[in-house]
Amino acid sequence: MTAAGPEPPARDTDTGRGRERGAAPPAAGEGDPEVVARAALTRVLEPGDEHGGRWLREYGAVGLIRLLTGREGRSRAPGGVGAERLAGYRRRAALADPRRDLELAAASGSRFVCPGAAEWPTQLDDLGDARPVGLWLRGGTNLRTWALRSVAVVGARACTPYGAHMAQTLAAGLAELGWVVVSGAAYGIDAAAHRGALASGGATAAVLACGVDVAYPRGHAGLLDRIAGQGLVLGELAPGSHPTPSRFVLRNRVIAALTRGTVVVEAAHRSGSLVTARRAQQLGRLTMGVPGPATSGLSAGVHELLRGEAALVTDAAEVVELVGAIGELAPERRGPVLPRDLLDPESARVLEALPAGRAVHAGDVARASGNATDDVIGRLYELHSLGFVERQGDGWQLSRRTPQGGTETGS
Repeated sequence: MTAAGPEPPARDTDTGRGRERGAAPPAAGEGDPEVVARAALTRVLEPGDEHGGRWLREYGAVGLIRLLTGREGRSRAPGGVGAERLAGYRRRAALADPRRDLELAAASGSRFVCPGAAEWPTQLDDLGDARPVGLWLRGGTNLRTWALRSVAVVGARACTPYGAHMAQTLAAGLAELGWVVVSGAAYGIDAAAHRGALASGGATAAVLACGVDVAYPRGHAGLLDRIAGQGLVLGELAPGSHPTPSRFVLRNRVIAALTRGTVVVEAAHRSGSLVTARRAQQLGRLTMGVPGPATSGLSAGVHELLRGEAALVTDAAEVVELVGAIGELAPERRGPVLPRDLLDPESARVLEALPAGRAVHAGDVARASGNATDDVIGRLYELHSLGFVERQGDGWQLSRRTPQGGTETGS
């Protein structure tokens, strides 16, 4: 693959089979050298390692593993890094046991998907050399199909009840509209988004910063099992791998690239969810934010996004209007229609000319409204029949109770 997409066909002499680099492997199993090599590289390369991505373009997965394990001779090595770092890659490569990882994955109901496979979501190729080496998946649904109509919902771990409510409601609405909700399975907004989609019987996917067989955070073991049963759990790291702070940050690029747009629900200025939003912007994806109280520090990061290129959204319909197809429009927002809104302009002007709390003659109303007295009298009788005004001797005044709960002044 090139930095921007699929690389041109090239003979992969390192595989020994003359298969085109980037072509779909015959099966995502341990019998295919490309799959085995990429599975090994998930233990060698950290997520988002652009040196590794460049080496993959230059040597192919099988060729790179041979270089790192010394099967091509110690004198030959990939360039661009120092000797100490290269030694670290080689130590990891020597310890990698990809066939065992593939067997463990299969035993736990997981699978490994490589670039070029039928299930690979090609939008991840937009990450260039930072593209995942491959993805470990737990769950029975097709990732590529799901990713075509997916939205990321992310935000603060230490969220407020308002934030949790908005995330859950937003995710439930998106799921009901046929969209897949993608998040990171963390505490707070992520968990609320997953639960909202699950509760509505919808689709959700969790992108992890660890192995898909590792329950992290531990308190979400049950939630992750539910997601895997009803949706997908996925990640770049081999089975048994544990998260680190840097892996959380780098995981966010996958969430951003995988989805059509990213919605941030509550985020402080230094929130990791802002990393997802900014990466989405860099990739040309839509970025949206749910506003919070102006005084809330947990919404300060969202408000900063909204001052830039992010779009303000308050419900699922507004999100779909931005990321969906032509014609998927949110309903028009407007306040209730009051009875006086249905009056013609002349009658409305006569009604506005009546003072509050006292009766006046028709001539006074005519002067105040700028109309002829005879015309005003006719309008007043119309307004009387509609319940807006009352006759008091020779004068007219506003009704004490206007139609359908309106006010005397109409304000």
